[in-house]
Amino acid sequence: MYLEVKNLVKSYNNGSAVINDLSFSVDKGQLISFVGESGSGKSTFLKCLSGLEMPNSGSVSLNNKLINGKNIFIKPQERKIGYVFQDYPLFPHLSIKENICFNLGKDYHKNFDNIIDLTSLKDLLNRYPHEISGGEQQRACIARSIIREPDLLLLDEPFSNLDANIKFTIRDEICRIIRKSKITTILVTHDINDALNISDKILIFKAGIVQQYSSPETMYCEPANCYCAEILGDINKFPIENKTFYIRPENIKIVDNSSNSMIVEKCFFQGKDYKLIGSYKNNIWTIISKKPVKVNSEVFFNYSNEDLIFFDKNCSSFFTS
Repeated sequence: MYLEVKNLVKSYNNGSAVINDLSFSVDKGQLISFVGESGSGKSTFLKCLSGLEMPNSGSVSLNNKLINGKNIFIKPQERKIGYVFQDYPLFPHLSIKENICFNLGKDYHKNFDNIIDLTSLKDLLNRYPHEISGGEQQRACIARSIIREPDLLLLDEPFSNLDANIKFTIRDEICRIIRKSKITTILVTHDINDALNISDKILIFKAGIVQQYSSPETMYCEPANCYCAEILGDINKFPIENKTFYIRPENIKIVDNSSNSMIVEKCFFQGKDYKLIGSYKNNIWTIISKKPVKVNSEVFFNYSNEDLIFFDKNCSSFFTS
């Protein structure tokens, strides 16, 4: 494996583990998303990978080289890891070209023209950070990282400070740059849509523990537990014959008549569909509709047993037991 993390543990003075026995591997050129709520240890893990934090135990190997292990700790500047933060840390007194080339080794200057073409920064090289947009600044940060031919690129919430109207364009553009440069990348994000749309695999993190690590399709359709199911999008709790199942809103089909029905409490327009909110068997439900539905009206629905998701009865107490 190109990147292999084994039994990584990181805790602070209070003794509680921020990262607890983390193990996973990444193939060369893959883009992996780390998803989890705030405080789950995502950014701490990136710092451990980059050498900005020292793990308590475990090992990390990258490109056939052990960079963390028993009595082994490679310094951050020697790890060949690019790190892009969410707040675009460019030097304000340097031009974009000077930022990209700052402290750049002679061996990497040969990459300059190619990286500038790849990131579409040719017309911005003589400008200063305050003279370009947030998306352009982020592309400059990406250029500054990949011109150094890193073995691994780390992106820590790189799209969180972008305006909503340009976020998706910049996200797709940066993904294109990463794919074309074939750099192995780990993206930390709280936005599940980012993870589902651009990742080869997704790793869901909770309380310092890996909950699931799989492809976006498997993650969404076959979640490992109820936490993974809920973090990936709307899901309805569906009690049937003393058992609790779950079902995605898009797998519920509105029909003219059925033994199953829900009273609509809210109706939202979402661009091409309508999101219906209501109560079914004392659970808040979401159903997707092609047409608007009046509040307080009754909608009938059917479903397929194949779309029902079932978890072990201990799932709801998984994190407290």
